[in-house]
Amino acid sequence: MPRAFDSGDTAWLLASTAMVLLMTPGLAFFYGGMVQTKHVLVMIKMSFACLAVVTVLWLAVGYTLAFGTDVGGVGLIGNLDHAFLRGIGLTTLHGSVPTILFSCFQMSFAIITVALISGSIAGRATMRGWLWFAVIWALLVYVPLAHWVFAPDGWVTGHLGALDFAGGLPVELNSGAAGLAVAITLRRRKDFERRQVRPNNLPLVVIGLALLWFGWFGFNSGSALQTAGVAPVAFLNTQLAAAGAMIGWPLIERWRLGRVEMLGVASAAVAGMVAITPSCGEVDPVGALVIGFAAGVVCCFAVNMKYKIHVDDTLDVVGVHGWGGIVGVLSIGVFATTQVSGKKGLFYGGGLDLLWRQAVAVLACGAFSFLATWLIAQAVDRTIGFRTREIYQDVPGQDAEIAYDTETLDQIRRRLGPPEPAPARAGTGTGSAAGDAELLEQVVKVLDQRELEK
Repeated sequence: MPRAFDSGDTAWLLASTAMVLLMTPGLAFFYGGMVQTKHVLVMIKMSFACLAVVTVLWLAVGYTLAFGTDVGGVGLIGNLDHAFLRGIGLTTLHGSVPTILFSCFQMSFAIITVALISGSIAGRATMRGWLWFAVIWALLVYVPLAHWVFAPDGWVTGHLGALDFAGGLPVELNSGAAGLAVAITLRRRKDFERRQVRPNNLPLVVIGLALLWFGWFGFNSGSALQTAGVAPVAFLNTQLAAAGAMIGWPLIERWRLGRVEMLGVASAAVAGMVAITPSCGEVDPVGALVIGFAAGVVCCFAVNMKYKIHVDDTLDVVGVHGWGGIVGVLSIGVFATTQVSGKKGLFYGGGLDLLWRQAVAVLACGAFSFLATWLIAQAVDRTIGFRTREIYQDVPGQDAEIAYDTETLDQIRRRLGPPEPAPARAGTGTGSAAGDAELLEQVVKVLDQRELEK
């Protein structure tokens, strides 16, 4: 018997949808702070572009192909009955919430999944190539995988019997495998192994993390589609996994480098929430803490694998989202309780039955994503052009926009010429302090003049 409309469930899903949509601007800040200064604006544009193009694509055919009635009964793709949301009225329900709202919630997943991939190719992808890639990839890779996992008659959940509560396969593992494929296609930077990309703005990274963290509660507990039952557990598990990862990663970083860096702490929090995404509704709080800790340890090692395999995964999408997704999906087969599905993992007396299903799902989804993405990236690169011609070309020269006013004190000093030497004062020796004070006065005058010119 179909459930009746529930105002509480609808209100929570409205809030969750807004929270997940906020994650994409958060990701833009997160990535924007991690790259070189000249690439900040392009990274922000790549994320915001997904908010536009994926939204339109989802409205047109994405939703119906992902959640429409399965074609052929094999669980691979939905039909076109609901193209442009045809047949979905204001009173049509998905469970206890309006179907149109459920469509918006799932749209927010599609948007951020595409945006995540941009971190693997930061600083070496053309905007035109990225736009074409985003549209084609969302249609040919994300949409089928969403049907496999999220649709009740999808291949992974309906036929294989694997579990994924909130998107560890179509979002996290998918973006990681796709990031690996595009990073290989666009090749390495010339100084990839000699020069590590350092964040240009760590506070911006932390602001992005804060928005991602906030949105992740809607991402995970909103996937329950109701306020009762497992939603509060998913909420708590999300926080516990982030905390566990922020313990595991720094321990490894301290052991390897002798210090703990803020960028590592931020990446650890993301890794923990990535890992708990597929399992947040299937494990208890203790399991969530262990999963987060394990993800922190695994991902801390994984982010350095790119130097061993010589793949320029610039912002560690593969190391954090790919490997974090693998940890999370496989952990269901170990720590699952009977909270939602009634299935038990290895540690709760379920044996290996669920674990092997989770492993098959990881292999199938990962292989499909990697191969399909590689073909799409190759096609875009050979026809439209995906890789920038000059890796070190300044972005302001391409887009006529800059993220920061980058005129430095040294540039101002060269423009003004050397200051006249000031007489030394008693106890100061060379009089350099007076010279610096004079330079500062000149800098202030230059900056004031530039403001007037604006």
